[in-house]
Amino acid sequence: MSKPVVNIWGTPPGSERAAVQPAPWDTKWDLRTMTTSGTAWVFYRSPGEKVLKRPVILADGFAPEGTDVDILYDGLEKGEYPFISTLRQAGFDVILLGFADRTASVLDNAEVAIQCIMQTLGEREGDAPLTVGGFSMGGLVTRYALAKLERQKMRHETATYLSYDTPHRGAWLPLGVQAFAHYVKAHWGGAGKPLYNLYSDLINSPAARQMLRWHLATGTTTTLDVAAGQDQARTDFLDALQRMGEWPQIPRLLGVANGTGTGAGNNIPADSPAMDTPGPKVAAQLRTQGQGSKTVARMRELGQAEVSINTTGFPEIDGAPGGLFPELLGGASNFGVANMLANLLNSAAAQPAHNASTFVPTISAVAVADIDNHDALYSKINSDYSDLHDFRCATTNEGHTVMTRELGEWIVTKLKDA
Repeated sequence: MSKPVVNIWGTPPGSERAAVQPAPWDTKWDLRTMTTSGTAWVFYRSPGEKVLKRPVILADGFAPEGTDVDILYDGLEKGEYPFISTLRQAGFDVILLGFADRTASVLDNAEVAIQCIMQTLGEREGDAPLTVGGFSMGGLVTRYALAKLERQKMRHETATYLSYDTPHRGAWLPLGVQAFAHYVKAHWGGAGKPLYNLYSDLINSPAARQMLRWHLATGTTTTLDVAAGQDQARTDFLDALQRMGEWPQIPRLLGVANGTGTGAGNNIPADSPAMDTPGPKVAAQLRTQGQGSKTVARMRELGQAEVSINTTGFPEIDGAPGGLFPELLGGASNFGVANMLANLLNSAAAQPAHNASTFVPTISAVAVADIDNHDALYSKINSDYSDLHDFRCATTNEGHTVMTRELGEWIVTKLKDA
């Protein structure tokens, strides 16, 4: 069974990390910029090779801390479809690009990507063009990097750009879940309480603020209109991308989505109870997003006033076609992790009514429409409106960045035919 390439939750102590085999990379490059750093691990196309001939650069995505190449490789190679070995058998050299801080600004990590592209050109033998792209946030990092190189009139010699379930039009995390994560950290987190801090810290990191279409920074009572709620960091990022021309103009733009392109959603009903925990330490009710004026979260610590999160004009986005939010250990996803935190506080074993929801809607991954639009979320994808030159959507809605045979084979075929 395939697993996500990008593990948003990282690898908690005592987890499956010990079972992951070392990645068989051939050499690595240390990459440093003024603000951050990264590493590129090179897998030559066949044993004994020492030079690059047909390089494919693939960037890691959003998660805590730095890239663990063994886990990244495991997600790409050890699931349903052996993506790296298939690329190598087809004559490609694979370069996995990792970042020292995967929650850092997309713009900062784009500088690491630029360093990787430049070193790849310096190490390449011959004139075969590059393929450059990434998974989830990695697709945004490399999109910006290539566009910036073109803006600066620098040759990147890239013929194909590739994004894998990348939130080109924004990602979605239920607002009630965001607020509950912050509420838990504010009331029970702090020094020595990493589990109660993790969810909130991830949501408030620079990269998350840039990627999430709607963001909440605190767990206090608020009413959010669909037209508002865009964090300043996202506005600044989109402005920066616009200054670079939005997209690289030279390469062919390819993308895949882990969601369906038919308009078929994931059967999560709108405006429905997702989590209900009565206490005693914390009482909380979270609901899936509905249209109109809705209350999506109510939270109350024993003896404290209730906090409510209200929304106006939002689409029914939790059930929309798209890549599903990744799971933590034990299978808990976005609503599920909120429920897990409540259970820890209350010493309870309540189950959420809904565990996961859409994270990257299909229309975002294939850059065809804004995710504010309810009708667009549930419509069949029209390729005429995509910013990409070509794309492939999954047959069923599956986990975000899961490497499947369907999507992997499509990518390899497109790169071989280039």
